[in-house]
Amino acid sequence: MTYSAATAYLYGLQKHGIKLGLENMRALMERLGHPERRVRSLHIGGTNGKGSTAAMTAAILQAAGYRVGLYTSPHLVDFRERIRINQVMIPEQRVAELTGRLQAVLASDLVPTFFELTTAMAFLYFAEAAVDVAVLEVGLGGRFDATNVVEPLACAVTTIALDHQDYLGNTERSIGFEKAGIIKPGVPVVLGRIAGEALAVIREIARERAAPVMALERDFSLDRAGPGQFSYQGRTRAVRNLSCALAGRHQLDNAACAVALIEAAEGKGLAVSDDAVRRGLASVLWEGRLECVEQDPAVFLDGAHNPAAAQVLAAYLGDWLASRPGARLILVWGMMRDKDHRGFIEPLLPLVSEVVLTRADMARSATVQDLREAIGGRIPRCHDSPAAAEALALAKTRAARPDLICVAGSLMLVGEVKALIRGCGLSPLRG
Repeated sequence: MTYSAATAYLYGLQKHGIKLGLENMRALMERLGHPERRVRSLHIGGTNGKGSTAAMTAAILQAAGYRVGLYTSPHLVDFRERIRINQVMIPEQRVAELTGRLQAVLASDLVPTFFELTTAMAFLYFAEAAVDVAVLEVGLGGRFDATNVVEPLACAVTTIALDHQDYLGNTERSIGFEKAGIIKPGVPVVLGRIAGEALAVIREIARERAAPVMALERDFSLDRAGPGQFSYQGRTRAVRNLSCALAGRHQLDNAACAVALIEAAEGKGLAVSDDAVRRGLASVLWEGRLECVEQDPAVFLDGAHNPAAAQVLAAYLGDWLASRPGARLILVWGMMRDKDHRGFIEPLLPLVSEVVLTRADMARSATVQDLREAIGGRIPRCHDSPAAAEALALAKTRAARPDLICVAGSLMLVGEVKALIRGCGLSPLRG
């Protein structure tokens, strides 16, 4: 099987949609000889911040000398971004080979989704490459997510906010219940900045499962010392003078969760020095999250796609604009049709001078008219552009050198823009 044939087969599984449940994964793992049991793992869920936290955790472990598998989703440009070892993407020939082997164990009684088969591929690849530890990002929810067949050393839930309500429920408590499904009996769980009913239900489940809890601002904390600078205080370790390479005040919370997750796992065989923590956080890369890809005018790409993430994005952009008097914000905005368009744009409205409405090349994308209705005339300079390339080009014609262009609202849109900037092709399925 060739790589192109393998990815065509994998993308063809999109027709099965999203099916939450573990029956397929358990059957797959059984037929594959349980590769998920042959690798130590750390499991990270949450509404926002789980991918960044996974990337930081992997970077710290790699700096400590471990051979680290990292499984994340979605990819931005290349399918192989999802499965990496020490930041190197899985080779094309291995994707082809593993796809063939996965096909061979399927039968009429086992019809996996794209995400299930991709997750199985990651487990096989990491087990056969003998990684020291795999860092796994939850795809959707937690309780019935395909990654939730592992027994990790420790797990984390970064944040809880309304998103994917069609699958996870319409309240923060119901979403917290689903996210808490990754908590295993006796396995430590790290909690980020979570409050209210979401926190209450997570604590209930952790107590029922005798899972030790490490919560931000109760069991570990950070002392901010400037942009990207902080110190960490946990139960058993304190690390001073840390620098996080990822932009945004919210990333310091994610960094603290990554350090706490490693601290929680250290009693189970992982050993990480303070120097490795410093080097990992200072060198971490995570594309498409407040990523500056051009200057004069600055172009930022951010995959924020729900109201909570939009508030975080607005805080960062507000600080950026305040530090550059006279600079304007031009937003290139596209979203999926099942997202909260009005809730997303509200915190950004006071900052945006002009907006270019566009859509990713996906059936799920909202139309520019959907987005225009969400704005309701509150941004007078509102332009329509049918595709990412034209939208970015139009934004650049409207921007002066000191201005800021921000592409946001969808990781799918961000992926298309990254592909344009790289001048390369784009994998057709990114969800």
